[in-house]
Amino acid sequence: MLDHRHSDRRLGVRLTLATIAVALFSVPFVVLLVLVMSSFTPLNDFDQSMAELFYGHALSIPGYTDFLGVATEVFGPWTWRVLAVLAAVWLWVRGWPRLAVWSVVTITASGLLNLAMKEFVDRARPILPDPVAWAPGASFPSGHAMAAATGTSMLVLLLLPLLRHRGTRLLAWAVAIAVTVFVAYSRVALGVHWVSDVVAGVALGFSTVAATATGYETWRRDEGRRPAVPYEEGVEPEAS
Repeated sequence: MLDHRHSDRRLGVRLTLATIAVALFSVPFVVLLVLVMSSFTPLNDFDQSMAELFYGHALSIPGYTDFLGVATEVFGPWTWRVLAVLAAVWLWVRGWPRLAVWSVVTITASGLLNLAMKEFVDRARPILPDPVAWAPGASFPSGHAMAAATGTSMLVLLLLPLLRHRGTRLLAWAVAIAVTVFVAYSRVALGVHWVSDVVAGVALGFSTVAATATGYETWRRDEGRRPAVPYEEGVEPEAS
């Protein structure tokens, strides 16, 4: 019993440390963070021009901004949080409590990291004429984009053990990427985020999942289980 508890504690420590390490050293996110914090003029000019372009295009199509407003909330942070909790319950019932913990830790870490970075950077949101949407809080990084990247990739990693064919696995990743890109685009098109906000959010979201998946795989190997490649086989291949 003591060994089991010690193993669980080691898993929790690895999940936490891996999350912090990968999130902090994710190259795309760190580069954008530095540029935003330094008010890098070329980036600001690019963000402004892209915001006006995407927002103007969305306004030019009747009813399109209404569609984007609904869709961006359907795929919003709370959707992924609920799905993560439901997945955790399902995993726990199936007899995979540590995998359930991984799901909850991953989505929670993603949300807390996003809040922390928003407070740290405190970037203003775009101010565009005739606004069609509003969002609270700071702008960098995008919470919707980060949650979509975290949620979709996490769910794919949970489902991969159940997908037998390589083509099906590639399709699952393609759907995850498509949903993430759409959410990121919708935030810019609605005029509530800069392009660099959503790119940073996606990078940090994927980094968070990569970190916790790496931590989980390290634990699996310490437990004597066969090595696995998470993005090909999922975080727990035996869950099939």
